[in-house]
Amino acid sequence: MKDGILNINKPSGWTSQDVCAKLRGRLHIKRIGHTGTLDPMATGVLPVCIGKATRIIEYYDHDFKTYHAGMKLGLETDTLDIWGNIISDKKVKIVTAGDAPRSCESDTDGPVTVSEADIRKAFSDYTGSISQIPPKYSALRINGKRAYELAREGKDFEIKPRIVTISRNEITDIDAASGLIEFDAECSKGTYIRTICDDIGRTLGCGAAMTSLVRTRSGYFDINESLDLSELVEMSDAEIEERIIPMDMTLTELGIIELDDNRFTAFINGNSSAAGYRVLKKGGKTDFYRVYCCGEFLGTAYFKGKELCAAKVIYGK
Repeated sequence: MKDGILNINKPSGWTSQDVCAKLRGRLHIKRIGHTGTLDPMATGVLPVCIGKATRIIEYYDHDFKTYHAGMKLGLETDTLDIWGNIISDKKVKIVTAGDAPRSCESDTDGPVTVSEADIRKAFSDYTGSISQIPPKYSALRINGKRAYELAREGKDFEIKPRIVTISRNEITDIDAASGLIEFDAECSKGTYIRTICDDIGRTLGCGAAMTSLVRTRSGYFDINESLDLSELVEMSDAEIEERIIPMDMTLTELGIIELDDNRFTAFINGNSSAAGYRVLKKGGKTDFYRVYCCGEFLGTAYFKGKELCAAKVIYGK
């Protein structure tokens, strides 16, 4: 089986590691790894790297990801989504104009009133570079243990806020009768959509929890070109190989460098070059480059002054 990436549409109920384990069994390859963990209940794009492609996983950290998500106003849970234990479940009345929102602190038994204008403003406010605290039920490591393990054990621990970038956060539907909202979000690595829902709910004063999550894009990889896992395991090896994407094609944030023919051997031996190269394209959010010579993808490199230094040599048997 050749090296490269499979664009898998992860099914609900599977962990990202479950998908890798299934592919190891089907492809009989040990070197398999995924990029960008998806929660078990989430579906959508999960790029899975095969063979030598596992060496480039770190470069996908710069890719922005796009999600289609749902949230319910008035609902709060310990996991920030509908699969957790309910902390609070309030009735919410969404109005288009006229009534001012009433705080959840009200001692009345009536529904919490939230205006559509305030909902749209809250979504708008959660764009750009923001400080976000990841949920305690997450795969983050705290002193060597996963945060969700500590949370399930009832341990008291703190997760520090992090700066993330949300370049797009657009409402696609508001159901005033149910309090359900659907939206599209494009964001940087490390952004939790569950936390966006929770933060917006707190801003509105009624609480909110995520109800659904589909990753529709991750950098180069689009859900419309993804492969269902159940379909893949029934394919022949030849059919699967046709769906494996060459790794260099997917590194869209890396620049491109072409080496002179006489620098081929030097590069694959890990040697640097002060000359004999041409920069064909500069990178986006990274200082690394894809390196080509004689029509072959050799690996990645970076500059130290004017000297081109090999970062990862991929070429070779």
